[in-house]
Amino acid sequence: MAGNSQRRGRRLTSKAGAPKGTGGKNKDSLAGRGRTLPADERPWHKGYSGTEKLPQRTAWKQDKERRVAAEEGRAPKIGQPGSKDTTWGKGGGRGVPVGRAATGGRGGKPTSRSGPRVSPGRKSNPSKDSPELLVGRNPVLEALRAQVPATALYTAQGIDVDERTKEIIRTAADRGIANLEISRAELDRMTGGVLHQGVGLQVPPFAYQPFEDMVAASLEQQAPLLVALDGVTDPRNLGAVIRSAAAFGAQGVFVPERRAAGITATAWRTSAGAAARVPVAQVTNLTRSLKACRDAGFMVVGLDADGDTDLYDLEAAVGPLVVVVGSEGRGLSRLVGETCDLTVSIPMISEVESLNASVAAAVTLAEVARRRSVEL
Repeated sequence: MAGNSQRRGRRLTSKAGAPKGTGGKNKDSLAGRGRTLPADERPWHKGYSGTEKLPQRTAWKQDKERRVAAEEGRAPKIGQPGSKDTTWGKGGGRGVPVGRAATGGRGGKPTSRSGPRVSPGRKSNPSKDSPELLVGRNPVLEALRAQVPATALYTAQGIDVDERTKEIIRTAADRGIANLEISRAELDRMTGGVLHQGVGLQVPPFAYQPFEDMVAASLEQQAPLLVALDGVTDPRNLGAVIRSAAAFGAQGVFVPERRAAGITATAWRTSAGAAARVPVAQVTNLTRSLKACRDAGFMVVGLDADGDTDLYDLEAAVGPLVVVVGSEGRGLSRLVGETCDLTVSIPMISEVESLNASVAAAVTLAEVARRRSVEL
């Protein structure tokens, strides 16, 4: 007897259709949507730093955060609008060579996106060759006094004129640096709300000192003293260490090129301009550089909470010395600790486990300076 397979109009395909994930037109349903955009690329987030027009709602959020931060005495946690390229080009836009059609999606179909980027894409890192904006009257004045190359001076309209401001404007004019007077709101936008005291100096990337030259110059001094930082990633700590190095007579500071803070506008400001007077070098391998210092006659001393020598018993402080400061969290790395001639601990009477990296450096350098003033 004939079954249903013999009847007319029978279904030749399954009602369920092709299972997803087997290929064909349904494979697109398995495609991921990419990474989640960071805050500085979201136009609706207060941390947005894109180059497109700032939405009114986002501007209101940032203004509110500035007011709250001012009341609490801290820096506002907002973005820097205009500091990050978040646009898609048309026919030669972002990430596409000029003259070549921009493509996107499958099959190389041309796209026509423009405006703020609201879809996932690769995050672009700022170029190391981009200019920095130094802010604050002391950092700007010290940079001008030290003949640091600069391309423009920004001053806020209605700024309170004092002796430092007069010298800043006069020195910039003598050096032929353009003085651009802008509104305080515009300067706030350029600095991302950082306290700028009404002045900002645009400078090229920091010029690091060659390590060999810094060591040679230090050895020409009566009391050679250098500071090395092992993995310090906070630019504020770096700036504070440079400031302490200048205050207590160190002839230079050197840091690793990778996984460590470099001289940025934040470090400049924290150093209060001392970065213009103390040579700073970047080295490829910190361990190898410390061994080179030892070969040149330096005693290498590492700061460690469990160090075998008390800071107040450091007899080597009067000779050529390199003070090594560890990172904020893990301290000295294993290889760096093994390279040091000895490790030094700072005596403390409380139960505090450790000091901030920049504070520990300042305490150590102050004791070294005190001991040298007595001996020399």
